Amino acid sequence: MGRTRFSSDDGSVEHARELRRERTPAEASLWAVLRNRGLEGCKFRFQQRLGPYFGDFVCQSARLVVEVDGDTHYTEAGTAGDARRDAYLAQEGYRVVRFTNHEVMTNLDGVADAIRSALTLTLPPPAAAGPSLSPEGERGL
Repeated sequence: MGRTRFSSDDGSVEHARELRRERTPAEASLWAVLRNRGLEGCKFRFQQRLGPYFGDFVCQSARLVVEVDGDTHYTEAGTAGDARRDAYLAQEGYRVVRFTNHEVMTNLDGVADAIRSALTLTLPPPAAAGPSLSPEGERGL
């Protein structure tokens, strides 16, 4: 699915709602795990705005973003866009873990274990004090 994760318009809340409505089966499956299991006590939000970008699943307390990507992300343009976004998020003190739709659909327990491991890592402090990222996505638990 070739959905964009970048938005600079003022319709960010509506854009997040549109992304939620168009979620892939893999995103729906992972959301059920994150919402129901509350991995490591972390509360995730689905399609949360982070500056000019949207994160698929975001845990603010752990500063972790979980992305589920389709095949379109593995084109040259998709990879470059992901790299720009990941660099921006790293600057803001977030870590990004990324899985493909196929990984989520064929190994959901393994993906959950990988996220659990990422949540237990110690986070470095944000690189620089920048603008705070307001949570505008759907509320998790």
